[in-house]
Formats: sequence, structure tokens, C-alpha cells
Amino acid sequence: QVQLVESGGGLVQAGGSLRLSCAASGSIFGINVMGWYRQAPGKRRDLVAHIFNGGSTNYADSMKGRFTISRNNAKNTVYLQMNSLKPEDTAVYYCYAGVRAVGGTRGYEYWGQGTQVTVSS
Repeated sequence: QVQLVESGGGLVQAGGSLRLSCAASGSIFGINVMGWYRQAPGKRRDLVAHIFNGGSTNYADSMKGRFTISRNNAKNTVYLQMNSLKPEDTAVYYCYAGVRAVGGTRGYEYWGQGTQVTVSS
């Protein structure tokens, strides 16, 4: 079984910064992609950013220049540095990972439980 545990959410004023972390644990053979989605109340879950094990990244347009995704492959951990936060960034942020488990023949997507980020104006 694979688990993803997020940390780092909280309350911050507009213009401030937060750093989210997500650590994967369990019987992991390899992780291809790790990333973040977010979901605001009453809205769909949207991609924030993802990063592949080779280091290539992809961001949603509204996050480019403000958010930076990175990962530590040795620790199976992905980070999201969020700067210049805006009230519209308020959402639950979910970590996900494409994981191939030990003994498995293909990868599956796993999700964290979500961490709340609230940006006050």
C-alpha cells in the first residue's frame, strides 16, 4: 500500500508565501510523476503543477512565475513553493503521484488527503 501525506498548509495574508510538502511512503518501486491539484469550494479540482522524475515540470497558467514545484526523488517527496499568494488561491491542495509498487507491473495514481490553504485579503 502507498500513502501520501501532505503538510504545510495554513492561513496567510495576500502577498505572503507558503511551502507545501508531500511525502510518499509504502512499497514503492518507482514514482513517475508527482504533483498538486487544488479545489476551491463549489469548483472542480484543477491542476496546479506536476513534475516528472527527470525534472521536467508543467504549471497551470495562473501559477506560472508565482509557484515552483520541486521534488526529492531519494525521499519520494514533492514540494510546492507558493509566493505572492492571492485570495483566489484559497483552496484545498491535493498531492498526487503516479506510483509503481514493488511487485507491480504498472503504475497507479495515489492521492493525499488534502491540505487547506487560505489566503486573506
